[in-house]
Amino acid sequence: MTFVIPKRLRPWLDQGLNFFYPALCQICRKNRAGADESFICASCVSGKDGVHFLVPPYCDRCCFPFEGDISNKFECSNCREVELHFRYARSAVVTSPLLLDVIHRWKYNRALWFEPFLAELLIREAAPALREEKWDLIVPVPLHSKKEREREFNQAERLARHLSHATTISVNKDLLTRAEFTLTQTQLTREQRAENVRRAFTMKGGKKLNGEKIILLDDVLTTGATTNACAKVLREAGASEVCVWTVARARG
Repeated sequence: MTFVIPKRLRPWLDQGLNFFYPALCQICRKNRAGADESFICASCVSGKDGVHFLVPPYCDRCCFPFEGDISNKFECSNCREVELHFRYARSAVVTSPLLLDVIHRWKYNRALWFEPFLAELLIREAAPALREEKWDLIVPVPLHSKKEREREFNQAERLARHLSHATTISVNKDLLTRAEFTLTQTQLTREQRAENVRRAFTMKGGKKLNGEKIILLDDVLTTGATTNACAKVLREAGASEVCVWTVARARG
């Protein structure tokens, strides 16, 4: 469960964080940046290796970014070759050195001060889009219990709580479960990723859905193999539609 800090207590929290962590950017280690900025300075955010919001042209199905002047909607060749079980996938930003560093340190080194920064990127782009039609539930992509014990939290679940707070769409983390402990996807090809997670997810306790429209949430979308495997299980259990939202979209 994500604890939402009351606004009246935030200045005290910020003072406490700034006492233990100097108000210094944790990326460049040069410029000032405090807890209000998640310890990331404006120069790092706006630099060439910083934050780049995902704007067209991109694949209308998986949001893979493209260069050039393409004004019409289109699907990339990868989407045309694969059976996709989600209606569409969207991301707030394109992966960059800054984003990858922040996400890695947040997930694996418990650099939790970066979390508000990532949540704000997601909310800025996802919340207005999701309000355009009715969605019933936000479902975070689950971690295997062994991996969650190692990290001490599920990053997708924490992001889901932030998005839920901004949109009032309920989170349900008790639908999907990761039944198989799989290899990390990082070094695998597209085909290997799909096979690696093909049987990894199941509905917890054989639960069924009744036509709900599901927002599947994760931190990064690369090939879409993980989210597609999750979407397949949700659709087979009775979801009428599944869309995917992530903070970042990899370029390849």
